[in-house]
Amino acid sequence: MLQAATLAADFPGLAQGVNGEPLAYLDNAATTHMPRPVQDAMRAFETRSRANIHRGVHTLSQRSTEAFEQARATLKRFVGAGAQHELVFTSGTTEALNLVAHGLSDAGQDGPVLQPGDDIVVTALEHHANLVPWQLAARRSGARLLVLRPDRQGRLHIDELAPLLSPRTRVFAVTACANATGERPPYEALMALAAEAGALTVLDAAQAMAHEVPLLSQLPCDFMAFSGHKMYGPMGIGALVGRRPALERLTPLRLGGDMVEWVSETSASFAALPARLEGGTPHVAGAVGMAAAADYMDAIGLEAIDAHVRALRAHAVAGLSALPGLTVLSPDAGRSAIVSFVAAAAHPHDLGTLLDERGIAVRTGNHCAQPLLEWLGVGPTTRASFALYNTHDEVERLIDGVAFALEVLK
Repeated sequence: MLQAATLAADFPGLAQGVNGEPLAYLDNAATTHMPRPVQDAMRAFETRSRANIHRGVHTLSQRSTEAFEQARATLKRFVGAGAQHELVFTSGTTEALNLVAHGLSDAGQDGPVLQPGDDIVVTALEHHANLVPWQLAARRSGARLLVLRPDRQGRLHIDELAPLLSPRTRVFAVTACANATGERPPYEALMALAAEAGALTVLDAAQAMAHEVPLLSQLPCDFMAFSGHKMYGPMGIGALVGRRPALERLTPLRLGGDMVEWVSETSASFAALPARLEGGTPHVAGAVGMAAAADYMDAIGLEAIDAHVRALRAHAVAGLSALPGLTVLSPDAGRSAIVSFVAAAAHPHDLGTLLDERGIAVRTGNHCAQPLLEWLGVGPTTRASFALYNTHDEVERLIDGVAFALEVLK
């Protein structure tokens, strides 16, 4: 069994008090805290190996390059990537998804993959980062954007995807977990159906990486995006990992240093993967930290982390559902670390403020998923999300804090 209270000592940021109360940090779907081993790895890089990569013969440059490429190898192993896969470092999930949407719809050197009359299928569970880029890609290319909507409980159904698929379907994009509700769709089966129809498949894995890591070797997945700051790593670093033939079809989003094979005054030839999609100086310390975070999670055990956060979520759902006038979204989404709820007589911002006064950090608002919340008819919500360092005592504090807030605000 995972000892959350003991592990919390690895996270310096959790030791601080807030408003005179011990901190219960329940905003992990937005950003997790970072343990000392990750901070130490980044500090060691900055003090011993800081230099630009791939561009120097001196010792520090060689050390930096080695650290960067070792981080890539570690993360590829972490997500089950094989010889047919490659990993490209980005600034995070948002840039990774933009890279795919732009890369498939931009004219590039060989013309765009997406053409007028093609179909792009997304789901209504998506974060704006896996919706807005596809809206623009459809407008740029002349493709049609179709949306797989959930039922009124927020669940996606496989049999409702089939009617949206056709020989013209080029892309299917889906989340591994809805950040606004905690719903964990059957993305494996959905992607398999889309792949059978000949579509490229895109998985937003941002909310899964901290506890239920998708393994590419077991998925019909062409592109997968995730972020360091949602898996106990640093901010400003993420990755796009996918099948090499699919990645090679992308027109680069960032043009400049290190992504070219040769350049003349009027034309250029792009380098091979992964360099062709990594233009500019990368966040090398971030890559090192992200890999250290993966190692940290592996040392604890992904199954133990997953079981722990699921138990916390179930505890929170049971306690919050018992409060009068409060509705929990996707209460049956057991494979999740997110619980989102609305109160009939209280605005989420008021709930969040009163919880903060008790040292409880939650997220309030539309969670960058406004179309989903509008479809469900609930408006902004209050969201608590759990990590390996959270405890059942903190869940009880959340439930008691919400009950108190409801009494104050009624």
